[in-house]
Amino acid sequence: MKSATTKHPMLRWPALGFGIAGAVMLSLFASGCHKSAAATNAGGHAFPVAVAPVTLAPVAQGDTYVSTIKSRRSASMQPQVDGNITRIQVKSGDIVKSGALLMQIDPQKQLATVQQQEAIERQMLATYQFNQVEVERQRKLFAAGVTSRDSLDQAEQAFANSKAAYESAVAQTATQREQLKYYEIRAPFDGTVGDIPVHIGDYVSSTTLLTTVDEIAQLEAYIYVPADKAPQLKPGLPVKIYDNAGNLLETTSISFISPEMDPNLQGVLVKVEVHRTPEILRNAQMVKANIQWSNAPLPMVPVLAVTRIGGQTFVFTVAQQNGMSVSHQTLVELGDTIGNAYPVLKGLNPGDQVIVSGIQFLAEGVPVQPIHP
Repeated sequence: MKSATTKHPMLRWPALGFGIAGAVMLSLFASGCHKSAAATNAGGHAFPVAVAPVTLAPVAQGDTYVSTIKSRRSASMQPQVDGNITRIQVKSGDIVKSGALLMQIDPQKQLATVQQQEAIERQMLATYQFNQVEVERQRKLFAAGVTSRDSLDQAEQAFANSKAAYESAVAQTATQREQLKYYEIRAPFDGTVGDIPVHIGDYVSSTTLLTTVDEIAQLEAYIYVPADKAPQLKPGLPVKIYDNAGNLLETTSISFISPEMDPNLQGVLVKVEVHRTPEILRNAQMVKANIQWSNAPLPMVPVLAVTRIGGQTFVFTVAQQNGMSVSHQTLVELGDTIGNAYPVLKGLNPGDQVIVSGIQFLAEGVPVQPIHP
């Protein structure tokens, strides 16, 4: 006889049995609900969505290119004499005034030449002064009938020769003193000192580059525009200059367009003037230049209306199908954001109704009930 407490084998794991059965029931319920919702949608029940009309707004359209800042006036400093550098008064990046001493080449040899020439000048001066006194004495003697005409002529000739020799010596001394200036390298104008590849003690000649000086008052941005954009170039087009961090430095305009194509870069050189201080912009600095081709009105769409699928950009618009409003997935091409909206380059027209709410629940052809704010 079996004990009264013995249970049926199927009742030994009530929790496990309920869990499996419950999961199956929930799955069937969810599937039924999904089919019911789809059937309801198919039956004409529209999903309420907020919509906004596509409007036009002026949008600057342009392209950004890497640009190089260059000085309109730049000097390469090379010596006019040979010698060893004895002083360097500046360092790269210093701002100097016109005439400021940059560096010096050993002038001792030239100083010796100047001193020798000064001694020759003094000697010529003594001879000249002696002959000046002598010619005056001979004139008086000749007037008194004491000396002959030949003696006077000789005195006057000696005086003229010594005078010419002295004047030549003075000129030679001035020339040698002037040569001393070549041993001092000075700034030709106000500007910024460039790289200094030489050092104290280096021997330099007329072919040695000592440094450069770039004028800071007049800077230009050099932009190479691709050949396919060249027909759109014209003087006066607005250009915005940005640093590498994207900060706007200056708004300017095209001042020069090269008449020729650069064969190496396959682009057209465009120049724009910039006026920032040397602390912000310097010669050879790389910046970004945005050339604004036009400011035409473009359709605008709210940021919230945009979805991205597989690397493509879409919005949902309201379309009419069988007499009812449905969602239509529209492929669009967008520009950079302006505030809370995108300019639409391709895909929408003014007046289109763009869905701006509930887009995560939409698909192509879903019935919708547009709600205008």
